[in-house]
Amino acid sequence: MPLFLFIGVVAVLLLGYPVALSLGGTALAFALAGEALGWFDPSFLEALPNRLYGVITNETLIAVPLFVFMGVMLERSRIAEHLLDTMAMLFGSVRGGLGISVTLVGMLLAASTGIVGATVVTMGLLSLPVMLRRNYDPAVAAGTICASGTLGQIIPPSIVLVLLGDVLSSAYQQAQLEMGVWSPDTVSVGDLFVGALVPGMLLVGLYLLYQVGLAITRPQAVPAIPADERPADRGELARRVVSVLLPPLLLVVAVLGSILGGLATPTEAASVGAVGAIVLAATRRQLSLKILREVVRQTATVTSMVFLIFVGAAIFSLVFRGFHGDDLVTEFLTGLPGGVVGAVVVVMLVMFLLGFILDFIEITFVVVPIVGPVLLAMGLDPVWLGVMIALNLQTSFLTPPFGFSLFYLRGVAPAGVGTAQIYRGVLPYILIQLVMLAMLALWPALATWLPGMIYG
Repeated sequence: MPLFLFIGVVAVLLLGYPVALSLGGTALAFALAGEALGWFDPSFLEALPNRLYGVITNETLIAVPLFVFMGVMLERSRIAEHLLDTMAMLFGSVRGGLGISVTLVGMLLAASTGIVGATVVTMGLLSLPVMLRRNYDPAVAAGTICASGTLGQIIPPSIVLVLLGDVLSSAYQQAQLEMGVWSPDTVSVGDLFVGALVPGMLLVGLYLLYQVGLAITRPQAVPAIPADERPADRGELARRVVSVLLPPLLLVVAVLGSILGGLATPTEAASVGAVGAIVLAATRRQLSLKILREVVRQTATVTSMVFLIFVGAAIFSLVFRGFHGDDLVTEFLTGLPGGVVGAVVVVMLVMFLLGFILDFIEITFVVVPIVGPVLLAMGLDPVWLGVMIALNLQTSFLTPPFGFSLFYLRGVAPAGVGTAQIYRGVLPYILIQLVMLAMLALWPALATWLPGMIYG
């Protein structure tokens, strides 16, 4: 029954029904059928009010609407447009310079907003026509934009890390209690933020290395901007770089620095970021009552979607446990050959494959609470596991046919850029992400060293 329940949810999702309703509705249908057949104890659902109250009163999750607000406000302040123009002038003199510019801007936007959809759409509208006009290979241009836009998944402040931090915290405490540890340690969103910094920067470095390799092996695919179209005044260019880069960098330092320095929790830092985004929009004269109303409305829409999925996932989780699905998963993972290594490999492979059909939010709320306690009870470091999962979930935005970044870019790409070209362009970046995942698996210190240095 647990297996059929999971298959049923995937089938309903593929039919196009909303995620939250698919999770909750399918689970309730199975619960009713199970009760009628004597296979399900309805008392499991009595825990639902407490679960929902716990979600509503969870201070960590307040960071979600605050980070969403910050991201949407920065999008409306046209910061991406100014960054792309400036970076293109700075790196346009070398082959592959536009691709490098897009990647660096994607990194800055990831550290400023953490919203993948807004980043991909914005950069697709601004940079794709420019890259095509400069005779960039359409597949290379599309792949670079999609991959750079997904950096918001792994580079803090990331909404997926906020959600993962909350889910893994519960899973870690549950694992320790099952192991007989009655004063369990905790893992926080701040731990995941710090742990994801080094892998996130390394991933950016691998992207840039690939683009440099393209410039050497396929120079015709990534041409430089002609000299007569580049600014002649180097001093003016330097002043523009400073004026455009400094405000978002200061905002990033204010948000991440307050967390790393122990001055603020991620939720408090998110409020700093939201206020900073308002100030940044005001200084650029992009703040008005109309814009503020649109930003608040979009923030409410995204936040409502996330929390409604929480409700559906809570119902699914309770019904899944009512059918003893957690026991089934524990027996399966602990019985795999290779022990903890085999279990991690299977879980990561399943998450990667689920990324073809499910969004990261569904995987975070449905899969992680099921497999997290089992893996953590095997002695895995929760920060390392969280960063591994986040990096794995990042590929779900790029994997055809349902990668959300591909849909975002397809919606704003010119008619001359085909879907097949977008798919072909992201394949090298999917391989790069898998290489980064393998590196993190081989060297866990990439995720655990910095938190150990900062938090002791």
